[in-house]
Amino acid sequence: MKPEDVIAAEAAGRDLAASLVAIGNAHMPFGRFGPRAYPPRGVPIIDLPFEYLAWFEQRGWPRGRLGELLALVYHSKLSGVDAIFDVFREQRGGRTQLSLGVTLPRLSPQDGLSSQDGLPRDESQ
Repeated sequence: MKPEDVIAAEAAGRDLAASLVAIGNAHMPFGRFGPRAYPPRGVPIIDLPFEYLAWFEQRGWPRGRLGELLALVYHSKLSGVDAIFDVFREQRGGRTQLSLGVTLPRLSPQDGLSSQDGLPRDESQ
């Protein structure tokens, strides 16, 4: 491995670590999971429902760092590695309890996701 490859790998590791810390500290600043519904700061983005994140994936992420962090959380949940966020949940005393009165966006087959589990459809079936 060349020295410049090592430097690039170290930088990528630092970027990932910084993103994980930012994700662990970020709360949803607007919408149905924002501070108005979940005072005082909104729901931590690691506890947002997958369906809510999938809606952003289909319609477009918010601009800026928040959109980047939400996309990372979505792809982590999609890949099944949501447990990577458990250390942050443990520091806060567990997952945020979401109220049952919140209606999540309904996903349709046109969205490319099944409405049952929010996972990509297998077109071969």
